[in-house]
Amino acid sequence: MEPHCRRRKVCSHVLSKKLNNPLMLIDSHCHLDYFQGDDLAGVLARAAAAGVGEIVTIGTRLSRSAEMRAIADAHPTVWCTVGIHPHNAGEAPVPTPEAIVAETRHPKVIGIGESGLDYFYDKAPRAAQRESFRAHIRAARMAGLPLCIHARDADADIAAILQDETALGGPFAFLLHCFSSTRALAEAALALGGYVSFSGILTFPKSQELREIARDVPRERLLVETDAPYLAPVPFRGKRNEPGHVAHTARVLAEVHGMRAEAMATLTTENFRRLYAKAA
Repeated sequence: MEPHCRRRKVCSHVLSKKLNNPLMLIDSHCHLDYFQGDDLAGVLARAAAAGVGEIVTIGTRLSRSAEMRAIADAHPTVWCTVGIHPHNAGEAPVPTPEAIVAETRHPKVIGIGESGLDYFYDKAPRAAQRESFRAHIRAARMAGLPLCIHARDADADIAAILQDETALGGPFAFLLHCFSSTRALAEAALALGGYVSFSGILTFPKSQELREIARDVPRERLLVETDAPYLAPVPFRGKRNEPGHVAHTARVLAEVHGMRAEAMATLTTENFRRLYAKAA
C-alpha cells in the first residue's frame, strides 16, 4: 500500500473517533479548486466534523489536471479525477483517449471526468460534447477507471451513447453524478451496470419525483455527493455548498430507503469503494 493510502485510512478513522461522529461518509463529487485560497482548510475541517472522511475533487479541464492532483496530494483524505466538463468541450481539440489516460497515472487520480452532455446551457457545440464524451468513455475503459457523467437535458443522447459504446467496446464502470434526470435514463444506466449519485437536489421540497426514482435505485448502486460549491441541500439551500453538507443528502436518501443514517453512510461508502476501486 502506498504511504498516502495509509495516511488517508488512519486520518479518516482518527477524525471520526476523535469527533465521536458515528458517520463515515464520502463526498463523491465536489470542486475543491473553487475553495483554493478561500478557507479550504476550514472547509475540510467542517467536513470531518460532519463525518465526511473522504472527498473527491473533480476535474473539469484536462489542462488543469496538475492542479487537481496537487490538491489531492496536499490533503490525505482527498482524491481526484481528471477530465473535461461538457461546458468546456469546445475550448480545445478533443483529446485522444490515450491523452486522457496519461493524466491518470498518479496514485490519487481514481477516476475520469466529469464528462457528458449538457444541452441546457449549450456552452459548447453539441457535436464537440458528444465527441469528447466518447473519448472519455474509451479512456475510462482503457484505464480501468470509472467515468463520472454529467447529464442535463440530454437524456436520450446520453443513454444512446452509453449503449453504443458498450456494444462497440464492452462494459465500463461509470456513474451518473448529481442525478436529476428522468427515470428512463436511470434505468438505462442501471441496466448497463452504472451507479447513480444524488446531491442536495434530493432534499428540495419539489423533488418528490426524484426521491421516488432514488427509492427504486438498487441500494448497491447508490452514492452521495455535494457538487460543492453548488446545490446546497436543505437547510443550507441558497448558500455556498460544502462537502460537509453531504450528510443532509445522505439522511434524506436513508429516509427514502427506510434506513438509518448510519446504515446509509456505511452502504454508500462501501459502494464508493467498489466503484472507485483505486481508492479502496
